[in-house]
Amino acid sequence: MSAQQIAALSAADIQKLLDASPFNLFLGLQVTAADPAKQEVTMRAAMRPEFERRPGSRQWHGGVIASVIDTVGDFAVGMMVGRGLPTVNFRVDYLKPAVDTALIAVSRVRRAGKSVGVADIDVFDEKGSLLAIGRGTYSTLESK
Repeated sequence: MSAQQIAALSAADIQKLLDASPFNLFLGLQVTAADPAKQEVTMRAAMRPEFERRPGSRQWHGGVIASVIDTVGDFAVGMMVGRGLPTVNFRVDYLKPAVDTALIAVSRVRRAGKSVGVADIDVFDEKGSLLAIGRGTYSTLESK
């Protein structure tokens, strides 16, 4: 079945899948928008002390930002194929420290093919400043 024959996941569907994972629950990601026509998903992650680079710094640890990028990219492609997907590869470029802010991650699907999907992810602070960019590749093959 092709991606075009599958009904895209709604924001509520994506949130339900996110909330089924203990790790994703720990990240606290909230779906704020899911637009299959634009092939775009937006999620928000609030800052918590567990995410700090150093205690009391209010600066996000890069590993948490990478996890947000991977997860939001996965669910953007997953929105188009109707399920969560395994990551094949992803990369991150950190542009500016994320300090004392929630993260707003916007993922745009570049390809949702038969075997792989690719998404570009931009991470912003609450003021709209670009903090990091990423690209994820995800397997869209049906698991047996």
